[in-house]
Amino acid sequence: MAELTKEAHELTVSLDWRERHVSTIRMLRLYARTFARNGSAMLGLGLVLLFLTTAAIGPYFVPFPDDATGSVHIERKLQPPDAVHWFGTDEVGNDVFTRVIVGARVTLQIACIITGVAMLIGIPLGMIAGYMGGWVQEVIMRITDVFLSVPGLMLAIAIVGALGPGIVNAMVALSLVWWPGYVRLVQAKTLSLKNEIYVDAARSMGAGSLRIVFVHLLPNCTSPIIVKASMDMGMAILGAASLGFLGLGAQPPFPEWGAMISVARTYLPDWWWYSFFPGTAIVITVLGFNLLGDGLRDILDPKHRE
Repeated sequence: MAELTKEAHELTVSLDWRERHVSTIRMLRLYARTFARNGSAMLGLGLVLLFLTTAAIGPYFVPFPDDATGSVHIERKLQPPDAVHWFGTDEVGNDVFTRVIVGARVTLQIACIITGVAMLIGIPLGMIAGYMGGWVQEVIMRITDVFLSVPGLMLAIAIVGALGPGIVNAMVALSLVWWPGYVRLVQAKTLSLKNEIYVDAARSMGAGSLRIVFVHLLPNCTSPIIVKASMDMGMAILGAASLGFLGLGAQPPFPEWGAMISVARTYLPDWWWYSFFPGTAIVITVLGFNLLGDGLRDILDPKHRE
């Protein structure tokens, strides 16, 4: 009898939850159907999941883990791909497959840090500029325009040149390049939302500016932020690889894809595998994030959904 009462209670709770969230459930189903019909978005999702899975568990299953730290095996240097070394070996005999797989985790960490720092700087500034207006908006937006007036990669190169080469300085430089885009995006969205009825209602009930900005406005800005962040992950990977290729980012023997290509370019075309596989990893990963971002835009932006 007690078990039946418990099951009835759990069923009642489940039904109550479904009734309270029926609109959310319908919206999620609509999003899922829209996303599933987009072949390129599904491809992007698959590529991103492959990259994330590789970054998460790949380093634990690589065949030569010591090669990721720059060990030397001269006796097997520059061997072409075979059954033992699937991606061949580099100039000091390290297994390229191992370094590419371990480099996936390094690349994911770099992209997350760059995008996260850019969002932490850009989103609050954009919200404040859009909501406050006046001279506050002018100061923030003019500083933003200064950063946007210089090509992103050139500005990152200048910053790294001033700070010195290294992976940490490269992440700092790219974060400083990326935040202005979030300011412009969030400021424009906040301007379109701050005069909505629900904002006036919150203000009439005594809500302060900070509460209105971060409780009522920010949740309604999440859709474009998610889309931009998904695309920026790919661009951050490409930017970090570019600095690594120029010798300003990660330094050998650090297993970062751009740094690997920087060293490998001197061995083209005879030892093609050395640069081909890390380059392919960059292309596939960036393509995946871009396709995923396009798909998210289609389901989160009503104009595209129509």
